[in-house]
Amino acid sequence: MSHHDIRSAVRPEFDAPIAAVADYVADYRVESQEVIDTARYMLLDSLACAMLAMKFPDCTKHLGPLVPGATLAGGARVPGTDYELDPVQAAFNIGTQVRWLDFNDTWLAAEWGHPSDNLGAILAVADWQGRQAEKEGRAAPTVGDVLGWAVKAHEIQGVYALQNSFNRVGLDHVILVRLASTAVSAAMLGGSKEQIRNAVSHSWIDNGVLRTYRHAPNTGPRKSWAAGDACRRAVTHALNAVHKNVVGYPSALSAKTWGFYDIAFNGKPFEFERPFGSYVMENVLFKISYPAEFHAQTAVECAMTLHGEVGSRIDEIEKIVIETQEAGVRIIDKTGPLANYADRDHCIQYMVAVPLIFGRLTADDYGDAVAADPRIDALRAKMEVVENPQFTKDYFDPEKRYIGNSVQVFFKDGSSTEKVSIDYPIGHRRRREEGIPVLMRKFEAAIRAQFPADRAEAIIAAAGDAQGFVNMPVTKLMELFAA
Repeated sequence: MSHHDIRSAVRPEFDAPIAAVADYVADYRVESQEVIDTARYMLLDSLACAMLAMKFPDCTKHLGPLVPGATLAGGARVPGTDYELDPVQAAFNIGTQVRWLDFNDTWLAAEWGHPSDNLGAILAVADWQGRQAEKEGRAAPTVGDVLGWAVKAHEIQGVYALQNSFNRVGLDHVILVRLASTAVSAAMLGGSKEQIRNAVSHSWIDNGVLRTYRHAPNTGPRKSWAAGDACRRAVTHALNAVHKNVVGYPSALSAKTWGFYDIAFNGKPFEFERPFGSYVMENVLFKISYPAEFHAQTAVECAMTLHGEVGSRIDEIEKIVIETQEAGVRIIDKTGPLANYADRDHCIQYMVAVPLIFGRLTADDYGDAVAADPRIDALRAKMEVVENPQFTKDYFDPEKRYIGNSVQVFFKDGSSTEKVSIDYPIGHRRRREEGIPVLMRKFEAAIRAQFPADRAEAIIAAAGDAQGFVNMPVTKLMELFAA
């Protein structure tokens, strides 16, 4: 941490975490084929999430220009729509689409989050740059370029999350989306290291948004567009730094009294488990089977396993015991009335009750129609949620990164099911071979549900040609997804 004299007007060197991010995005080269392959699946999965979100009016009402009519011919395109927007508003749109259903990839540690949220900024900037380049007779960035930037955004967000808990001080994890997207966008725009550092310093000076909208009694749908908002802010900082050459604030983190550490982080500097590389993309978690908050993914799998035994005996249930990690207890153990979709998809009891009763959990199951079934709340009232210390230990183990849950059902006649326990979901790195075919089925189903048959087949064919997909200009990809 800097020990710069608060009375001195001499500008210090940039705080080490700011400089490290700039060095990483400017200098690091992604060389691992496994990492590129995983990033490609991440992009396809995120586009699937974006297209699935198009079925929900609460999402689509946020799409388009902020001010009616403020479109930009030749601007960045918004998948599934005919909107062409400036890259700032396009970043908000795409980020909102990807995140809306809580179905995109996840990273869990001291902080949690969804690194593919950064695609809002990356795709918007890349398409806008690409269309400008093609007008001038230059080559557009490729999908491979996008994947490389995504690896870096994932790494920044995820490495910060390993040992720095923003939720513990009441700040939302999208602060790390804004950080990563700011750094990467500034580099994409051709910024020098100095300009990238300047942009990142502005990101920290923004401080962070509160987690109020993620927790009872205020849970609401802002959590579904918060990442889009972070992407929008990030592109603004990047454009200001690179195109307007705004000055930076070197001790934005460490300045006494006025810096981020003192204002928002209890005076503590950030801690880091490892240097930046490609660790996060290698180990990222995919939400493949269920649109459920990730701490509950294996609980949903447990409930699905028990459905055949329990589904016909719902009225006979005396008690249900759910064991989860400490983070699961803290953020998704929720009793009492659930006000809306956002309340329900962050309630572990709801996410277990629905598959026990129906043998499924889809995005539609968080809607008012399904939630009105009295059996759901009746089951929730019979649930006990407790921490399993081993699940918590394995959750933080860097060699495991498990997200364990168990579910056991007890009946009024004194009998019970076996305790079903699952350490890590199908989207975990240790289940990649099993998970990727399921991910691709998710992608193909989402594409066919959104586009006419000929367009859907063209998109699926492009996605199936791994090398061709990586070499494709990003403008061609966005054209395929335009309405």
